[in-house]
Amino acid sequence: MKNHDIQHLSKIDSISFRNDLISWFEKEQRDLPWRKDQDPYKVWVSEIMLQQTRVETVIPYFNRFIDWFPTLEEFAEADEERILKAWEGLGYYSRVRNLHSAVKEVQETYNGVVPDTPAEISKLKGVGPYTAGAILSIAYGKAEPAVDGNVMRVLSRILLIKEDIAKPKTRKIFEDAIRELIDPAKPSFFNQALMELGALICTPGVPACLLCPVREHCFAFQEGVQAELPVKNQTRKSRDVQLVAAIITNEKDEFLIHKRAAKGLLANLWEFPNFEIHTQLLPKRSFFQEQFEADFGVKPSVGEFIAKIDHVFSHLVWNVDTFSGKLAPLIDKDVMESSKLRWVSEKEMEDYAFPVSHQKMFAAYKSGTKRLL
Repeated sequence: MKNHDIQHLSKIDSISFRNDLISWFEKEQRDLPWRKDQDPYKVWVSEIMLQQTRVETVIPYFNRFIDWFPTLEEFAEADEERILKAWEGLGYYSRVRNLHSAVKEVQETYNGVVPDTPAEISKLKGVGPYTAGAILSIAYGKAEPAVDGNVMRVLSRILLIKEDIAKPKTRKIFEDAIRELIDPAKPSFFNQALMELGALICTPGVPACLLCPVREHCFAFQEGVQAELPVKNQTRKSRDVQLVAAIITNEKDEFLIHKRAAKGLLANLWEFPNFEIHTQLLPKRSFFQEQFEADFGVKPSVGEFIAKIDHVFSHLVWNVDTFSGKLAPLIDKDVMESSKLRWVSEKEMEDYAFPVSHQKMFAAYKSGTKRLL
């Protein structure tokens, strides 16, 4: 994109804008654990965690993650099961898998030092333009743009950019704008300030313009259209998936758990046995029993209804009817192994990473109440 796509850019006093923005950030920035130092590894971990996740949610996860894996080397050598457990509940597990692959590459190819050039860092798995820009500017002080949703919202208002931010090609417009505006002496604070402004002041919907440190530079505010920006048109619809699940125990009060496939949604996480419902001709209990017997060779006794769990992903919604169950006789050992099934005690279950939906199931089972979560 050329600068004619950002017609208001030339009208901004960039030095005054930088000073107002960074002065505000220096006084008002939140005390966040990943801001304690500029360790590229910690910056990287925090940026991956913050993708599609709120800051308040990330803080305890980040602290635990760094406690478990304090250095890049320790994380590179960590077992995937423990990594997934550390990430349990954050969702979008491909993020941490890609991070682990990329960190191992840094350990092997770059002697454990995170690359400090756009060309090299962008080759790492899971490191897109935003993550690369964030690491390079925050950890290494490079004047590189870091454009995420917060930044696009802020700049679409300040520069009155009416391009659809849901279109991938629009990112280039904002990257060009930041290259013009960024403070070469303080790129870390400049980029973080834009992100902070979007999180605290220039929020979705109606922004808090009266509190904004760069209000006098904002063309959307001057024209009174700040609530109409950014333009974002999304047509993608989610798909509902009906499932039936059971929390099955044996005579030892152990729980039957299953490891998901190594690829696809929630790969390699553990779950309670469940099946997608593809017929309405059978009651859900009976459907579960028949599917279970067909897959594993024995028929469980399915007991009372526990809860209906609705869990939303970016592209689909799980509607899961969950029951309790008992199993005797037990599944053949070879079938257990080939099907990635395991009997575990409640205490042992703490070592396995489960999706949030299955954590909800178990919480409902433990509470003994029948409710919609």
